[in-house]
Amino acid sequence: MDVLIDIKEEITVQEAVDFVTTPDCGGIAVFVGTVRNATKGKPVQRLFFECYTPMALLELEKIARHTLTEMGIRKIAILHVSGDKLPGETVVVIAAASPHRAAAFAACQYAIDTLKETVPIWKKEYFEDGEVWVAAHP
Repeated sequence: MDVLIDIKEEITVQEAVDFVTTPDCGGIAVFVGTVRNATKGKPVQRLFFECYTPMALLELEKIARHTLTEMGIRKIAILHVSGDKLPGETVVVIAAASPHRAAAFAACQYAIDTLKETVPIWKKEYFEDGEVWVAAHP
């Protein structure tokens, strides 16, 4: 198995790193996305993530497979949360392993950028004075 993708309420960096660690890869890159405590200078109380899980998992699989077939990645984990998260909590983890570091860094960059563009996961920010859906896509 070379791909781990999941969407669930709790994720950890260690889960992703443990999955991609393999003796044939000298480079492991990890991207961790967390909840910021402010947006445009306005304090954020929490975020809520919602997704269309069947399609989101298919899109994450496509992203992962691209890194394997086109970018020289041997193993990749892409984990995202659903539900409510507080400032400082982890919401997305991408770990990529390759024989050399450059491919692992590039794969993490590609995966997060593509995830934000194509995966049906929506984010609602909550403030003292209301809430707003952010960058509703796709």
